[in-house]
Amino acid sequence: MLSNTGNAENRLLALLPAPEAERWRPHLELVNMPLGQVIYEPGAELGFAFFPVTAIVSLLYVMENGASAEIAVVGNDGMVGVSLFMGGSTTPSRAVVQCAGTGYRLPASMLKSAIGRETGVLHVLLRYAQALLTQMAQTAVCNRHHTLHQQFCRWLLLSLDRLPGNELVMTQELIANMLGVRRQGVNELAAKLRSGGAIDYRRGRILILDRAKLEVCSCECYSVVAKECARLLPSALRQPLA
Repeated sequence: MLSNTGNAENRLLALLPAPEAERWRPHLELVNMPLGQVIYEPGAELGFAFFPVTAIVSLLYVMENGASAEIAVVGNDGMVGVSLFMGGSTTPSRAVVQCAGTGYRLPASMLKSAIGRETGVLHVLLRYAQALLTQMAQTAVCNRHHTLHQQFCRWLLLSLDRLPGNELVMTQELIANMLGVRRQGVNELAAKLRSGGAIDYRRGRILILDRAKLEVCSCECYSVVAKECARLLPSALRQPLA
């Protein structure tokens, strides 16, 4: 259940109308989200909506041959399971925890009933869905036109904006799958940023040392997504690190 501090740990929950937030409070369960946990598979019925707090979830599109590519990341800015309020209860994507942490889960039935009685809830969720679609579209453009180094920096910045701290804990395998490269490629990308003083990377832990250097190394895609999120959900992303 929620603590006495309310929903502020997940910034999308904090934007909900107060009456509905109070109605949700007894039904929101704080759960552990371990590294590599599959939240849902393509085509599976969604029983819960998840609102990450300290975890990062990667949304992946999976091909018939088993290959996958990341289409978006979700952290404490949003929710996993947008299809629940978009007219369906399944999705063709896979959701995997890429950075271990915690999050709230809400029964799908509770979310659907809230939409039916409270238009304010739907308004907030639809604005989040538009921000998420922007991220997906920009990811597709980035993967087509920008270097792996730029993609990696964009991904680090997007993840950083959706975490309460400045450290990401994940495996090389997850990063490699997300970028579509071999594990050796991850080492090379991380080593370049580490030598430049932007990050510290060791044993699956990425510590952001200099955000400004990441922004310089990234492409325009990060700022496009960040600006759209700020426009649609002004308080859903944290302020950049000092």
